Amino acid sequence: MSYLATDVPLSKALASPSTVIQESEPVAIPEKFPGDWGIVLLLFAGSSLYFRLFYNYTTLNVDEGIVLQGAQRILEGQVLYRDFFSLFTPGSYYWMALFFRVFGSSILVGRTVLIVEGALLSVLTYLVARRVCLRWCSLLVACLATLVCLPYRFVVVHNWDSTLWAYVALYSAVWFTQRPHWAWAFVTGLFTALTCLFEQSKGAGLVLGLGVGFLILLCSGRDRAAWSRRTTMASLVGFLGPFLLTFVYFRIEHGLPQLLEDWFWPLHHYSSINKVPFGFLVESLAARDILCSGNRVSRSLTLLITGPWFLIPILPFLIAGNLACWTAKLWRGKRFVSKASYYVLCSAASVGLLVSTLATGRPDFTHLLYLTPLFFLALAWIFDGRDIPSSLLRAVKPLLVFLLSLSFAAFGLSLLWQPLNGSHTLQTRRGALKAPNSDDVLDYLQTHVFTGERMLVYPSLPLYYYLTATSNPTRHEFLVPGYHSARQFWEVVNELADDHTRVVLLEPSFRERMVAGLPSASPEMLAARDPVAEYIAKHYRACASLTSQGSWRFTFMVRKDLDCPGSSSGMAERR
Repeated sequence: MSYLATDVPLSKALASPSTVIQESEPVAIPEKFPGDWGIVLLLFAGSSLYFRLFYNYTTLNVDEGIVLQGAQRILEGQVLYRDFFSLFTPGSYYWMALFFRVFGSSILVGRTVLIVEGALLSVLTYLVARRVCLRWCSLLVACLATLVCLPYRFVVVHNWDSTLWAYVALYSAVWFTQRPHWAWAFVTGLFTALTCLFEQSKGAGLVLGLGVGFLILLCSGRDRAAWSRRTTMASLVGFLGPFLLTFVYFRIEHGLPQLLEDWFWPLHHYSSINKVPFGFLVESLAARDILCSGNRVSRSLTLLITGPWFLIPILPFLIAGNLACWTAKLWRGKRFVSKASYYVLCSAASVGLLVSTLATGRPDFTHLLYLTPLFFLALAWIFDGRDIPSSLLRAVKPLLVFLLSLSFAAFGLSLLWQPLNGSHTLQTRRGALKAPNSDDVLDYLQTHVFTGERMLVYPSLPLYYYLTATSNPTRHEFLVPGYHSARQFWEVVNELADDHTRVVLLEPSFRERMVAGLPSASPEMLAARDPVAEYIAKHYRACASLTSQGSWRFTFMVRKDLDCPGSSSGMAERR
């Protein structure tokens, strides 16, 4: 029986670390025990109910409309890359289109998928941590993941999909080291490929991390027997199969050249404007003001609640240190290497995913948060503490566990404030949502733009297309200077002119707003010629000035040969 079949009480574990069972025992398989299955089911249900509080709340996030509108295009018969541009791999678009096809096209369908994915991430955190940690440690960290991770960024984006598949791949790899079998090798390769097909940078980081982890184990003599010809072939088939099916599909749909171009497009464009400092967060500026100028109580409370802003970026480096320590133990032939496969593999995968965020130039807090369910394994290892040979940790562990848990819990619960106080209902064509206040843009569009009509939202807020059930006449859902090429701007001009689009929703001050979210945007990028804006100014007239949820100013415009909505001639034309 595994050493984790029974648990040491929390009070005893905190008070006397030396009394717990030694690390020479094998890594556990919690799936064998009914008690752990009960916890898993309760954790999944509890996490789902908690996420339900965020289910229909929105601040009209800029990024959320990308996947939703792309899935809607696919539902209408368009083919990704051939008919519209994306710098992402295709997974999330077709994944969401599948649910839209089955349950209907609604943002609430996307949010339901998000709830299930978030609950699964909490369950995986518990199951992977539980292999070397006591039950209370694993459950506590999984609950903290529920409070902190998904609620902070409760939007339908490809990042959560790809993180889930990356975690499933790691979970399967851990199973493979415990029970070497071709089926686990196949599943590991399959979900690694899915990670690549949902986000290429994260997939590349996972391939790097798992590859380095298995290479360390093989070179040190660990798990060498597990890699037979059968298991190796199974992992390769699992990995290459999804790519082959993807290429065949796009070849049949005459979109393979465009797919390859769009997949490699970020290598030449993405980082030029998206580079930010490690852990970058715009919101932290307000917290820093309070920490510097507030009284002692307000400073302490602010530090407690905002602690994860500073703690989460530290976790991957602790994991990197853990990887180095366990690799050194293997090479020195130390005792207690029964856990080496687990620690090396989990740590290497997390480090590989960290490298992927560094390589893209976007190691900001939000992108680190997408990976935090995996990074929280380090938190569980610290809370348990038995595999960390430090007398100092044993001495301070009770206080450390209390303070870290309190900080993460306070941070997570503070995120509830907005959805619980969202007093305004936004009636959209894709479902009713709660919001902190009304949205002039959304209300005006649904009054003056037909369902199914083509309009251009420029430069960026594709969620308006989806919520108003309108469509974009061009291949590009958004355009950002420096981020997109000059050729792509001219593509939009030509497509807009050919379509004779009636309505344009323009945000004139977008480039000024870019500075806060994209600090690497150079003055040259911001001052670059904008042929789309020039075309709009020449061919469209302003009809109304509108304010969005984020207090961003938009101008509703129509072609100059048409009258503004509300005028007598305009109403006659609409009739």
